[in-house]
Amino acid sequence: MAFSNKRVPGLDQYIPLNEPSIGTAYPQEIYPQNAQLPELFKPLTLRGVTFKNRIFVSPMCQYSADNGHATDWHLVHIGGLATRGTGAICMEATSVVPQGRISPEDAGLWTDSQIAPLKRIVTFAHAQGTKIGVQLAHAGRKASTMAPWVHADMAKTRRASTYVASEEENGWPDDVWSASEIPFSDQYPKPKALSEAQISDLVDAFVKATERAKEVGYDFIELHGAHGYLFHQFNSPLSNVRTDKYGGSLENRLRFPLEVVARIRAIWDKPLFMRISATDWAEGPEKDASGEWRQWGVEQSKIYVGELKKLGVDLIDCSSGGLWVQQKITVVPGYQVPFAEELKKAHPDIPIGAVGLITEPEQAESYLREGKADVVFLARELLRNPHWPISAAQKLGVAVKVANQYERAFATLLTPAKPGENSERRG
Repeated sequence: MAFSNKRVPGLDQYIPLNEPSIGTAYPQEIYPQNAQLPELFKPLTLRGVTFKNRIFVSPMCQYSADNGHATDWHLVHIGGLATRGTGAICMEATSVVPQGRISPEDAGLWTDSQIAPLKRIVTFAHAQGTKIGVQLAHAGRKASTMAPWVHADMAKTRRASTYVASEEENGWPDDVWSASEIPFSDQYPKPKALSEAQISDLVDAFVKATERAKEVGYDFIELHGAHGYLFHQFNSPLSNVRTDKYGGSLENRLRFPLEVVARIRAIWDKPLFMRISATDWAEGPEKDASGEWRQWGVEQSKIYVGELKKLGVDLIDCSSGGLWVQQKITVVPGYQVPFAEELKKAHPDIPIGAVGLITEPEQAESYLREGKADVVFLARELLRNPHWPISAAQKLGVAVKVANQYERAFATLLTPAKPGENSERRG
């Protein structure tokens, strides 16, 4: 038997090969404690792509791109997550046109020069055996705004009087577009209403960005239809008061995002996700006594998911809010999971992702075990603890592959259990 430090094949540099891939549960034959795997560590296959576990990284804006181009910050940030056992990484909201960025420093995929720096990141993630995708997006009326730390500091010693990024701050406040001429708030840009011709152009822009995503080598695409951004602006009667075929009835308000989904599905044969906000969190009922939809909510979301499913969407990433500036949300652990559960009950045949203050392994595991969701998307908890998947495995008593370079930090996790020994006794 030859003992050698194998390299990842096909790379132009030496990187040690991890076998199996990081975050994969070991077979029971080697680790008896893996006889009954937690749901979090069971693989999931969508459209021929197998995700090694069900801990997914939510897209998180980094406000660190150079005219839409990914930088070494993105390589290190995403690379760190790729080496620590997540089942999938969804890269941040990536705009299909320059005017669709949330901030001047947001990522983009509107020009071919943006392909190479993203491909470098994807190649590294694949070298670690980690699936990686991109969230294609358009911010609509929430575009041309400042990065959070530019607008205010965490200590609250300074705060700008507006969220708008002016032209002097590399913004485009006079080139902001939405479903209707309704701003998110008086501290945000005043949008102009998109014409039908402009909507058609944006559909084409999403298609072109998808073609570039193919060149990058992504394993999946997520469309950003949540948090008050452009698709959500068309969905909600609070932000869409159009009188043409893109406004009014629910069918019309869903038309634009469904057109995008249909066009992308026709050219993209890998998994396609859609992130939605299941509710606007506005006051009053979703539908009034006369039967008119007053705001966006979970009942319309169920209909929306049904239409997305017909078009071949493979997973719904269920979030909420972000459209109504006066929203009132009681934020508690798992506060958005009930929406995922509602969608799962209505559509048991499509995978649903749960998000929102999911921090503890037992908590995340319970959502999957109880059938409320099929995967969990983590965000801030992974910023605090990038090794969360490995820590979760240790807490749930399952042995998973740790990166070769980090194994010595997880000796207890990687010690096979003795007969009759449980995970609590092993720590």
